[in-house]
Amino acid sequence: MKRYFTVLVSILTATLCLSGPVTIQTKNITLVINADNGSQPEYVYFGAKLPAADINHLQRHADGRMDAYPAYGMNAPAEAALAMHHADGNMSTQLMVTGTSTASERGGTVTRIHLKDKVYPVTVDLCYKAYNDVDMIETWTEITNNEKSTISLTQFASGMLPIRRGNVWLSHLYGSWANETRLVEEPILPGQKVIKNKDGTRNSHTDHAEVMFSLDGKARENQGDVIGAALCYSGNYRLKIETDDTDYHYFFAGINEDNSEYHLKKGETFATPRLALTFSREGLSGASRNFHRWGRKYMMMHGDRERKILLNSWEGVYFDINQEGMDQMMGDIADMGGELFVMDDGWFGVKYPRKTDNSSLGDWEVDRTKLPEGIDGLLHDAKKHGIKFGIWIEPEMTNSVSELYEQHPDWIIKAPQRDPVLGRGGTQLVLDMSNPKVQEFVFGVVDKLMTQYPDIDYIKWDANMPILNHGSQYLPTADQSHLYIAYHRGFEATCKRIREKYPDLTIQACASGGGRVNWGVLPWFDEFWVSDNTDALQRIYMQWGTSYFFPAIAMASHISATPNHTVFRTTALKYRIDVAMSGRLGMEIQPKNMTDEEKNLCRNAIAEYKQIRPIVQFGDIYRLVSPYDHLGLASMMYVTEQKDKAVFYWWKTESFQNEHLPRVKMAGLDPARSYRVHELNRIDLKPLDCEGQVYTGEYLMSRGLEMPYRNDVEWSKKSDWSSRVLLLEAE
Repeated sequence: MKRYFTVLVSILTATLCLSGPVTIQTKNITLVINADNGSQPEYVYFGAKLPAADINHLQRHADGRMDAYPAYGMNAPAEAALAMHHADGNMSTQLMVTGTSTASERGGTVTRIHLKDKVYPVTVDLCYKAYNDVDMIETWTEITNNEKSTISLTQFASGMLPIRRGNVWLSHLYGSWANETRLVEEPILPGQKVIKNKDGTRNSHTDHAEVMFSLDGKARENQGDVIGAALCYSGNYRLKIETDDTDYHYFFAGINEDNSEYHLKKGETFATPRLALTFSREGLSGASRNFHRWGRKYMMMHGDRERKILLNSWEGVYFDINQEGMDQMMGDIADMGGELFVMDDGWFGVKYPRKTDNSSLGDWEVDRTKLPEGIDGLLHDAKKHGIKFGIWIEPEMTNSVSELYEQHPDWIIKAPQRDPVLGRGGTQLVLDMSNPKVQEFVFGVVDKLMTQYPDIDYIKWDANMPILNHGSQYLPTADQSHLYIAYHRGFEATCKRIREKYPDLTIQACASGGGRVNWGVLPWFDEFWVSDNTDALQRIYMQWGTSYFFPAIAMASHISATPNHTVFRTTALKYRIDVAMSGRLGMEIQPKNMTDEEKNLCRNAIAEYKQIRPIVQFGDIYRLVSPYDHLGLASMMYVTEQKDKAVFYWWKTESFQNEHLPRVKMAGLDPARSYRVHELNRIDLKPLDCEGQVYTGEYLMSRGLEMPYRNDVEWSKKSDWSSRVLLLEAE
């Protein structure tokens, strides 16, 4: 069985050399670094794969700083990737190559460029992992202190990449709670562009640690040269693009050093998070496909397993958990063809029953007044209905109104000599994951549930509060600046331990919605909750941005009630279904409030999703028309690797009388093959004129199919929310 929660290094071959050009390659990408012994390593090339003849005659860069890992002090005006105070107070560092080495690691080859300061016994390894079967190169650094006493790291980026100036555009994600992963595209201008996070516990509500650079003008989806970059980290980060008077933009990525000076003890090595880099000549979608393939195979739990179709209880009942209600919801989702029921917040607390969001976190004991038969009774009911059972927890948090806080007030994050700052509900507090006792407790939350109830199939792991007051009651006074880094080291160690014992458990990363949508958590999690906002229209925008870096298999996308509980918009059920079917399909609704007709529509949709699930969850994405282009629609598709099946999505995003929408050309098909068209989730009185027809891939990609602007339904059921999902199967 594959395990994605840790990197298992298997050194099959090792080579040591002293100097010269270093070539790092995947199937379609080449990175060349000059690493002459006694000199600073310099970037020479990054882009499409080059033949050996071209590599041997690459031009040197005339007007740019190509230092692969610039250190502060010997060219102080330039931006640095590394800065430190040596033990004697010297703030300058000068790194020179002492050799290179290579070793095999799972899925690829790791090349190390060994550096040492010219004066001080400080060494840095620049590490580059090139994968054999996916187009991704990961880079990180390992900084070792061999001085006589502690040194202080004040800057410690994972990597720097120079990007030749021209008409370069940046695509990145931003947002807020219930409006996550919004896309913005902008040209890179002189000056400095900084994208950062300082949340402490989560890192992707307001900005994302992933970006794309379009090298030949405003980004296009399926054409053009694109560099993609993703920092694989769950904590605070900083991405920085420096554009000065040279011919280059300089991209830096790593841990956010704000208030995080790190004191590196004698003999200690500090390893930075990995920065994943890719390149595509097939536009933004091409870079996305590279991230998705890499992610499914190497970076996420169970990336090769189909995800179950589930019903989550949250929007259906909120805190109103009871045994009879859970049984009813299980029966309903089972009847509609679902495979899993997840009981959300509100099931725990004895002394302080969890009835609202202002108590009980940390007291993970069943509230027997709500659930007299406990978890055993719920598991029995799930088995009765032929489905699996899952449960919600928030193990990194507590409330000031809880037995845990009464017993362990020293476990919370709190500034010395200050009162704790309270979060959600006026009582929420963050447990200090730098503390081994807290790590043991958090592991124990999962371990106790799984030991007592081994039939639990799924855990929804939430984290609803940032670190508001900087301070650790565990870390020594001199190392309070380690808090943000130590928190995520503790979180990572705990997740690793959980996965070592429970490798088959499905775990969702939720953090006030999409607060943990990053490649730093996915090695231990199977999926993430994109947003607490389940409105179908807004989800099109959010899931579009999310798909730039993350595959559909990781995106929990649920059918919910109307008016929507966040934006109070009323959308057609088919529209909600068609949007949810573009990710990991689920439901977030109280089924007993649905009509029989609505249940039948969902029952049919679930059955049809099971047919297309392998295409959506493992297929290659091709984004076609962006909602951000404001053309009145959005469209995308997934295509199997064999190009024998595809799923095409078409959603209107606005409606006007006498509107004129573009005809959408498809992508990713085999031009020489013929494909039969079948509409899914059909509600129209008569089929589309293309239903059952056969078209060549060439025709579908060069011309496309006309989609009616509205669904042809009975007058009483007409709606301005029009959408289509087509299944294409090769003849």
